[in-house]
Amino acid sequence: MKLYYHPVSTTSRPIVMLADEAGIALELEVVDLFSGAHLQPPFAAINPSRQVPVLEDGDFRLTESSAILKYVADQAGSPTYPREPRARARVNERMDWFNTGLYRDLGYGVIYPQCLPTYKRPDERVQAAILAWGREKSRAWLQILDADLLAGNAYVGGEEATIADFFGACILTLGEVVHLDYSTWPNVVRWLDAIKSRPSWAKANAGFYAHFVAPFEQAQFEGLR
Repeated sequence: MKLYYHPVSTTSRPIVMLADEAGIALELEVVDLFSGAHLQPPFAAINPSRQVPVLEDGDFRLTESSAILKYVADQAGSPTYPREPRARARVNERMDWFNTGLYRDLGYGVIYPQCLPTYKRPDERVQAAILAWGREKSRAWLQILDADLLAGNAYVGGEEATIADFFGACILTLGEVVHLDYSTWPNVVRWLDAIKSRPSWAKANAGFYAHFVAPFEQAQFEGLR
């Protein structure tokens, strides 16, 4: 299987984690997001949405991180995507929750507008309003994650780590780019520490820390408070 990806990509990193843990040797092809390679015709012919990741398995092509994670886990028979119907439905539910709720407001409402020029609004009042809205919504999602999804559970789906945890942790750690402090939510911090302690974390996220977190180490950003 071949994965078109970039090592800083929030949605690529969990797939690399899964492949490492499942013992799958993916052929990795970097699509340089920093140079805009994903916007050029050669990659647009592969994915008209002009986004990574993209998985190719023979003549089968799949886009969208959540779908790719499920497919790869199934191909490997990984326990991170359980086959029991209710356990699997819980993983699907948690992945949708991260993707349609928290990521939308945290990523696109708080983080990206501060560190990516293409998401920063030129009008200061509009920028401030977007950040204020994103901050309020993100705090509400984090409270749900802390007090409901993780309360009494080691992971978001129960006592075993799943692809939902890989997916969600890569979204939350995006906050490290703009120095977000999650200490208000102790269950979130505990859970992130558990995922980051897995052997697959350092390898899958090395490029993210080197090329996305480190360059902003001395920059000043607005937090969640």
